[in-house]
Amino acid sequence: MPYEPTTNFKDSNDVDLGKKLVTKDYLLEVYGTILENSPASGLVVTPELWVWGSGGNGKLGTNNAENIITPVTTFAGGNNWKQVSCGEASAAIKTDGTLWTWGYNGDGNLGTGDGSNRSTPVTTILGGTNWKQVSFTYVNSAAIKTDGTLWVWGQGVFGVVGVNDTTQRNTPVTTLLGGTNWKQVSVGYFNIAAIKTDGSLWTWGRNSVGQLGVNDTTQRNTPVTTFVGGNDWKFVAEGGDGHVAAIKTDGSLWVWGTNSSVQLGTNDTTQRNTPVTTFAGGNNWKQVSCGSLHTSAIKTDGSLWVWGSGGNGRLGTNDTTNRSTPVTTFAGGNNWKQVSCGDNNTTAIKTDGSLWVWGQGTNGQLGTNDTTNRSTPVTTFAGGNNWKQVDVGNDFIIAIQTIDYI
Repeated sequence: MPYEPTTNFKDSNDVDLGKKLVTKDYLLEVYGTILENSPASGLVVTPELWVWGSGGNGKLGTNNAENIITPVTTFAGGNNWKQVSCGEASAAIKTDGTLWTWGYNGDGNLGTGDGSNRSTPVTTILGGTNWKQVSFTYVNSAAIKTDGTLWVWGQGVFGVVGVNDTTQRNTPVTTLLGGTNWKQVSVGYFNIAAIKTDGSLWTWGRNSVGQLGVNDTTQRNTPVTTFVGGNDWKFVAEGGDGHVAAIKTDGSLWVWGTNSSVQLGTNDTTQRNTPVTTFAGGNNWKQVSCGSLHTSAIKTDGSLWVWGSGGNGRLGTNDTTNRSTPVTTFAGGNNWKQVSCGDNNTTAIKTDGSLWVWGQGTNGQLGTNDTTNRSTPVTTFAGGNNWKQVDVGNDFIIAIQTIDYI
């Protein structure tokens, strides 16, 4: 077991700084002598980045375009990864605050100042060591810095970059709205949603199926607030085919946009141009993720709920049946911590640190050492109880695992 300190980090004035994530190398360099002569000697926990599935366009970061059917570490290696996001390409932030991207770059979505694909992780042309959160999808990217500024790049059609035009950006730029109070961002297919520190929710870009939630289907080239408005939004998730889900501070879950695959969970197939609550209702939703054709969310009691298209077994309900209202997965349980939905897959982490995957396995994206679809949750070939965060791309998965160095 890793060493568990009895107190949090404190500064020179004895102010509690909470728990801090540091790298193995940093600990050994700064506290090497102490570690060698303490009960914690050699017990260092560090986060490593693992990838598997389709390697097309180099999106696995393994220095080639080959499919991987069992989890492997990226070509960049390292043990200091903090947060990851992926779509048709990948992005990840390290504990030192640097932002790395790799994979498809035909729309400038890697932020490298050009349109060349990268099969190994590289830093964006903007550089810096103050990146806090990143969101990736097919042709666009967005990230928030520790100073609260929001940066976007990639394809510019439908005004998705939010700079009041439709020009592609190959390097990160701030939105026309600007500001230093952005808290969380999520990128969809040609549209983006973001929440400010004041709790307001902003959307922009494509709006063909009401995915901006502004009570019409007109695209917006600059950020606007949803029709519901309010300053009580806590978390937002964009889907890959035009639907959005968001959770308010009161725990209520709201959905809008396309509903052709019943991915809104409203017990019908009616498109919503403004946010509505799911058929399940309730004020105990904690986290939500949207794929292209389905949605999954976790409640505060740890239960995991899924709805939408059941094709390829992506709902994990032991069949391929569509669900127009939220249902629990076949695995059940009240110990789910984080979930992520892709085009044809779903993956989730339990509170015990185990990682579960289900859905399409054609490209090895389940990491089960084969290419078989799974309609119920299974663990990857890598196994383990030390998974920290996971994200599903188009047909691949990336996850961060904490490794115990003993």
